[in-house]
Amino acid sequence: AVFWIEQPVLWAEHGGWAGFLRGGQSLVGGLLGGLIGVEIAKKLAGVRQSSGDVFVFPILLGIVIGRVGCFLAGLHDDTYGLPTALPWGVDFGDGIRRHPTQLYEITFAGLLWAALRRLQARCAAEPGLLFKLLLSSYLVWRLAVDGLKPVAYAYPFGLSGIQWVCLVALGLYLPLVVRQWKRLP
Repeated sequence: AVFWIEQPVLWAEHGGWAGFLRGGQSLVGGLLGGLIGVEIAKKLAGVRQSSGDVFVFPILLGIVIGRVGCFLAGLHDDTYGLPTALPWGVDFGDGIRRHPTQLYEITFAGLLWAALRRLQARCAAEPGLLFKLLLSSYLVWRLAVDGLKPVAYAYPFGLSGIQWVCLVALGLYLPLVVRQWKRLP
């Protein structure tokens, strides 16, 4: 659904609801949709304990592997950044040096991995907190890094659909993170 928020013109071009059901490409949507789906399934199954912490490092590894693929895909992937004169700008085949936002995200995922590893033992006292830190950190990251990407459809304040989804999700999710963080010994 986040993909359709990001590029609403494609809604009509891809057949409305039928196209919606085929889906799009959005890691933010995958993470948020996965979270919602897991929480609904746990509720229906009567599972009360947190399950997300065991997935933190596999998710980060998946982000790294996925962004390597995005980088190698070049312009066809739509994950590249805006034009830049910075020396590390990358020409993805169109003669324009762009921010390699995929490489920025790989670096971010590595740094987040290290930070969460350091916090892992402390967060064990609050099951689910490590996952909440991963998700909230990633949403903040995407809110920031997507400012370096072309905006296919600008929403209010020039933000992209993904940035708005990140803002809304953070508004709903950060209070949970803060409340759980405050309970740490």
